[in-house]
Amino acid sequence: MGRVRRRDERGVVTQLFMFLVVSGVAGVLVAGLVIPLAGMTGMSTQAAIDNFEKLPSTLKEPPLPERSTMYDSKGNVLATFYDENRINVSLDKISKPMQQAIVAVEDARFYEHGPLDLRGTMRALIRNQQGSGMQQGGSSITQQYVKLVLFESASTPAEQKAAIDETYERKLQELRFAVGLEEKYSKDQILEKYLNIVFFGANIYGVEAAAKHFFNTTADKLTVPQAAMLAGMVRNPNGFSVEKDPLEVVARRNFVLSRMVDQKSITVADYERLSKQGLGLDISETKTGCFSSKYPFFCEYAVETLLDDPALGATRELRRRYLYEGRLEIRTTLDPKAQDAAQKSIRKKIRPTDPVFSAVSMVEPGTGHIKAMAQSKGYGRGDGNTFVNYNVGQNDGGGIGVQPGSTFKPFVLAAAIKQGIPLSHQVSSPNSMVLPAREPISRCDGSRPWRDDDPWRIGNSSNPGASSIDLIRATTRSVNTAFVNLERETGLCDPWRIATEAGIKRGDGKPLEQVGSFVLGVNEVTPLSMAEAYATFAARGVHCRAIAVTSVLDRKGKAVPVKAAGCKRVLEEHVADAVNYTLRQVVDGNDPSRSGKDMAMEGRQVAGKTGTNNDRKAVSFAGYTTDLATYAVVQDAHSPLRGLRGQRVGGKRLADAEVWGGKLSGPIWLGAMEGALDGKSSPDFEDPEDVVVEGEQSDVPWVLGYSERTATRMLREAGFEVTVGEPVSSSREEGTVAAQSPSGGSEYGTGSTVEIRLSRGDGNGDGDGDGNGDGDGDGNGDSGGDGDGDGDGDGNGNGGGD
Repeated sequence: MGRVRRRDERGVVTQLFMFLVVSGVAGVLVAGLVIPLAGMTGMSTQAAIDNFEKLPSTLKEPPLPERSTMYDSKGNVLATFYDENRINVSLDKISKPMQQAIVAVEDARFYEHGPLDLRGTMRALIRNQQGSGMQQGGSSITQQYVKLVLFESASTPAEQKAAIDETYERKLQELRFAVGLEEKYSKDQILEKYLNIVFFGANIYGVEAAAKHFFNTTADKLTVPQAAMLAGMVRNPNGFSVEKDPLEVVARRNFVLSRMVDQKSITVADYERLSKQGLGLDISETKTGCFSSKYPFFCEYAVETLLDDPALGATRELRRRYLYEGRLEIRTTLDPKAQDAAQKSIRKKIRPTDPVFSAVSMVEPGTGHIKAMAQSKGYGRGDGNTFVNYNVGQNDGGGIGVQPGSTFKPFVLAAAIKQGIPLSHQVSSPNSMVLPAREPISRCDGSRPWRDDDPWRIGNSSNPGASSIDLIRATTRSVNTAFVNLERETGLCDPWRIATEAGIKRGDGKPLEQVGSFVLGVNEVTPLSMAEAYATFAARGVHCRAIAVTSVLDRKGKAVPVKAAGCKRVLEEHVADAVNYTLRQVVDGNDPSRSGKDMAMEGRQVAGKTGTNNDRKAVSFAGYTTDLATYAVVQDAHSPLRGLRGQRVGGKRLADAEVWGGKLSGPIWLGAMEGALDGKSSPDFEDPEDVVVEGEQSDVPWVLGYSERTATRMLREAGFEVTVGEPVSSSREEGTVAAQSPSGGSEYGTGSTVEIRLSRGDGNGDGDGDGNGDGDGDGNGDSGGDGDGDGDGDGNGNGGGD
């Protein structure tokens, strides 16, 4: 046994002698690297040198994974995303003490030797030979960097294991790469790369992230003791825990300080003083993902839009890697002031644990920027929390949508104006009516007209004030029968196309359904798309896709071409102006029974529309100024929906009078808007042209005393539509026209509807009346009457909202 051991020792001495002679005297580095290894493996020296020179010398250095940061519109950090928490910095952004500390403890002769430290390697060779294998590396900083790059580049656990295996073959390749690196880079460049790749534990990579995490500072401001602590952790980052073993970390730090004394980086006196100090930690956690964001629902939606954007990669997985590793700078549209205002306004009415939910979306007209996305439920698990974003659809992490009720009526209004129907146009508005079964309403070309198999009963919950009213009065009072009759005139295609082009989306991602109750808001749509569509009205017909992200910059500061708002005109200005004018009357008009009168804002022109769906399961308000559009909804959260009446919300039970779009969701809308626009001015709307409001004026023929058939022909020849009201008492012959509105001889907009009433022939009345006037009664809608509605999605029901 003794003879074997002495023979092994003599072999090592011989190899080391050859190592020194060839490397030190002849200066041939390659020989110095391979001769010892050749002796140990039985390979000839020349063969070893040849094999070494054939090894790849260029190390592939893919960009290091770095964390990405998402910001709100004011530059505040919304969230960070990383698999490895790292921020690359140049060497001039790393303090001198940090550079000195890492060199002192990891490779004291770094600036003196070549790709490897010969002394360290000889020491390692001796110990490894004695241990019958590769036990000690003696690696230089350059070699360590090579190993770390190979590990980072590995895509499988097997490749990661191979990258760190202490075999002669891998060690030889590591040395070959080190030679290539030192030919390519300066020592400072290699040190910079090393300090950016090295691991400090706790998923912290690189000295910049480590400085932030442990001391809440930056790498360029690290002091001597801070630098010494970080440098000491590199050798065993998972073994040194500042939380569990602070004394061990202090001891390791002091060891590094002693090595810095040896290097003359600090004095003995410095060591005596600094080694007595505590660690001085100021832990600053940098959490990853949206869960830790102040605004997690908006954050998650922004992430979803990026993961669906081909500009970030060909597949969703590649996009995710780019987001978590690409050091992206993501600028979003979120306005924290608007977001906080929306959230605060919801909290005043709705509690997270209530059996209902509320959602508020805010979009800027003309840009599509999503300014806020708030809801009553919190983010996460547990009572009162959810991971469902009620503002968006299922494809974006949201829900199935909400029925918007009468907030859908403006799309039929816009279609009527587009078709040349003026706002003065009169439509029949009975308190209730029944459409016969199978009565058709036209749909888009190629589609069969919509027909219901059963009679369709429609009713109002607000008083129209007359049996025939103009489009403004029909809108301010949200008269269901009037709008169904208007939809029968316009057909379904134009309203459907306008709503679709304005951005309306169903929660399930399917196209909007073209059904008779379309006008009453039976499609389950997303709150965000409703805000987007109303922003189209506010922008005078220019639609901008609602976007959460405005720009993305890569690690080099180059813009990534993410999807833009794609603004384009979808409505002519005169159409949008007329819609805005009409919806302004809902809020700011003179009709005392207008459904949105409680949403007026002092000093601003406001347009809007209330909505209440079938059985009052959801109530909403869609409103806007010229610079902000907001949709607010409250909906029953039960499955199946029960309705809001009688539910305990905000600590009290909802009375019937409260469950309307103008009473429950309206105040939430108002609080959000007032908070978001506080301190800002809103330009006024553009008034529509007179012809759009009044139409081409024509004289109304006198038709009193004529038969219904003759009177109808005379009025239609003059350019008017005709509706027949309830019979009246009159001395005129039974069945002849006894009253008309407006009266003969007056000027009236061409295309508008003239109401005629036939005589009962009972001798009462003078027969010369003009019917029931213009319907100026105040109705009964002012206590809540923004409509009740019920359509069920296939055209059945008696209305759709306020």
